[in-house]
Amino acid sequence: MITQIEKIKKTIEPLRQEIIHHKVYSAIKDIDDLKVFMQFHVYAVWDFMSLLKTLQSNLTCTSVPWFPKGTADTRYLINEIVAGEESDIDLNGIRKSHFELYLDAMKQCGANTSKIEVFTDVLKNTGDFDSAYLASETPKEAKDFVDFTFKVIESGKDYLQSAIFTFGREDLIPGMFISIINEMHKNFPDDISFFKYYIERHIEVDGDHHSHLAIQMTANLCKDNEQYWKEAEEAVINSLKQRIELWDGVYKQLTERTTTANSSYKKLADHL
Repeated sequence: MITQIEKIKKTIEPLRQEIIHHKVYSAIKDIDDLKVFMQFHVYAVWDFMSLLKTLQSNLTCTSVPWFPKGTADTRYLINEIVAGEESDIDLNGIRKSHFELYLDAMKQCGANTSKIEVFTDVLKNTGDFDSAYLASETPKEAKDFVDFTFKVIESGKDYLQSAIFTFGREDLIPGMFISIINEMHKNFPDDISFFKYYIERHIEVDGDHHSHLAIQMTANLCKDNEQYWKEAEEAVINSLKQRIELWDGVYKQLTERTTTANSSYKKLADHL
C-alpha cells in the first residue's frame, strides 16, 4: 500500500509543481488582488467541507439506530479530521469551521462574500446547483471546480472521495504565497490578520497532522485492490487539473483588472 501511495505522489508531482508555482501568486500585488483570489478560492473551501462530510457519512454510522460501520481505525481517522475542520478555533478562541473562518477573513479585508452566501443560501433552500450558480453569478472556473468535486461525491465511491481529499487539497499552499501574505500583514495587520491566521492554521493542522491521517484513510480504503488504486490516481490527476483551471480563472480576472486600471490611468493622464 505504501508503494501505491508513493506511485500516486510521483505521478502527480508535475501537476503539484504547476499549482505551487502558478503565476497567480505573483499577480497578487495588494489587498484588492487578494480579495479577487479569495472570492474564487472560497468555493473550494466550501466544497472541501462537503467532501469531508460525505466521507464521514460513508465511513461512519450517522443515522439512528446506530450500528458499527466499517473499521474502527477508519472511523477514528475521519472523525478526527472532521472535528478539526468543522469545529476549529479562531483568533479569539471561538469554535468555528474552516469555512466560517474563511468568511470572517474575507469580511475583514473587504472581500465580497455575497456570491458565496447567495450560492449556499439558494442551494440550502432548493438543493438545485444550477439555480444556486445562476443566482450567485458564480465564476465559471469555480462552478467547474465544485461540479467536479460533487461528481466524485455522487459516485458513492469512498476510496475516490478519500483520494482527492488527500492528494488534491492538503498541501498545495506555496511558500511564495505565504511570503506575500506575511508582507501584506506587516503593512495592513488589521485587514488580513484573520486570513493570515487561516493560512497558518491550514498549514499547521491540515497540511501536517490531517494529511497523515488522510493518507492512512486512503490506504485503508483502497487496500490491495489494483482497480481502486488506478481509479484513485485518475481522480487525483483530474482534481489537480481542476485546481489549475481555478487558478487560471483567478489569474485571468486579476490581469483583466490590472489592464482596466492601467487603461483608466492612461486616460486620466492624457487629460492632464
